Amino acid sequence: MTRAPLAPTLLALLLAAQPAAAERWAFCWVGAAGYTMEGTIAYPDGAAGILTEDDLTAFEIRGYRDGVPLGRWSMAERGPDTTFELRFDADRLRFPTGGSRAAGTYQAWNADGAVTDCGDPGFGFNGGNRAQDVCVDGAFREESGIDPATPLPVGPDGGLPCGPLPMS
Repeated sequence: MTRAPLAPTLLALLLAAQPAAAERWAFCWVGAAGYTMEGTIAYPDGAAGILTEDDLTAFEIRGYRDGVPLGRWSMAERGPDTTFELRFDADRLRFPTGGSRAAGTYQAWNADGAVTDCGDPGFGFNGGNRAQDVCVDGAFREESGIDPATPLPVGPDGGLPCGPLPMS
């Protein structure tokens, strides 16, 4: 009785268990009144077209006001009651903006349309039909709002997509 070598079988099993390589991008949002947000988005290599929150392998946002950290959120913290609606055009490397659910341009990242459900402590972003704005510690920060059609720049994941933080 001849047995096949065990090493090739184990190698094949280990390779099959490895996670797929992922595209990883960074983005920067500049709101009003000194509010900014940086984030990263990752999805499987080869993904194309409009991606939703269900297509992602990782997603994180970090909020600031005048360079001072306000909070952060990642999809790893997503619970059954967390608001997380996302559209990302993997072909054009952009988040569709404008705030219309019907047009696929609404974004709600740990913040619903009222922008009050980000938790306390917490941070969230909403790209609704009235404005793009943030939630901090369960409260809508109306002063952060900018035009809902404002683009969110996306580029290679390099750490600080909004540039270096101001010196304290």
